[in-house]
Amino acid sequence: MKLVILLATSLHSAGCSMKVGHTDPPVASAIAQSASQESEKRVTNQPGNTMGRVFIVMYHHFKPGHGDLYRTPTQFRHDLETYYDMGFRPVLASEYLANKMPLPSGAMPIILTFDDSNPTQVHFLADGSLDPKCALGVWKDFAETHPDFPVHGTFFVLPGEMWGQLHKYRDKKIQLVLSMGSEIESHTMTHPFLNRLTDARVERELGDANITMEKFGQKPPISLALPYGVLPRHTQCFYGFKWKGQKIHFSGVFLAAGPPARSPIDPKIKRFRIPRMAGNWEGDAVGYWLKELKKGKIKSYVQP
Repeated sequence: MKLVILLATSLHSAGCSMKVGHTDPPVASAIAQSASQESEKRVTNQPGNTMGRVFIVMYHHFKPGHGDLYRTPTQFRHDLETYYDMGFRPVLASEYLANKMPLPSGAMPIILTFDDSNPTQVHFLADGSLDPKCALGVWKDFAETHPDFPVHGTFFVLPGEMWGQLHKYRDKKIQLVLSMGSEIESHTMTHPFLNRLTDARVERELGDANITMEKFGQKPPISLALPYGVLPRHTQCFYGFKWKGQKIHFSGVFLAAGPPARSPIDPKIKRFRIPRMAGNWEGDAVGYWLKELKKGKIKSYVQP
């Protein structure tokens, strides 16, 4: 709009008259250009809606297989294209929990999470380069042609696994994931059914994992993805406890099923029971909820 003001000022200074109800062609053109530029800045034309639902997607393996734990590299690439074309842009679980999602206007947030430290998520070839067929490699390639959809994901890891190739590449993989703008969060130490453990064992699983995440370079507070989506018998541990001289607490706890999550500012949000959708297109997974979104049966969070 500054261009419009400058043009109008220039015309007035030159002694040009402007009739009421009439706009000179140069000014009209400037208005149209400014409106077009403003429209292009928005990812979608949807109005802002900070109380809408947030899509949190859960991935595991990236190879052929049956069930909702498997997605091939080609299918994952298709997923990224679908999210992008619909107007989603990636945010971290920590950004969602802190209500600090760095989104452009008109964009919908999507949180891509990766469980279990499976080797097909982050894998290096024999020469030490990133495997283009692993999840990180596929996303990196997509981001190179879609820079506004960067590799900005949340990896819920098992410290004893760390994507395989443990002794040779562990530290290099961790640094690569973090340097790309992603984060590593807790999935416990050994992936047990927490409801079968004593309170002391639960604290051991959670406490050791949080301490290890910080050693890996992840800044607290740490969030947790529950193994199998199963809560411990007593959930007071999520509010904080002492372990090995450190205070352990969680910014949020994620389940392994459910619909799109509530907005981070929704007063009905349950921060220690946040749902996630399986990353496939069958059953009650992300594909189903994307269809519901297109039909207008649910409303997504949209950045104003």
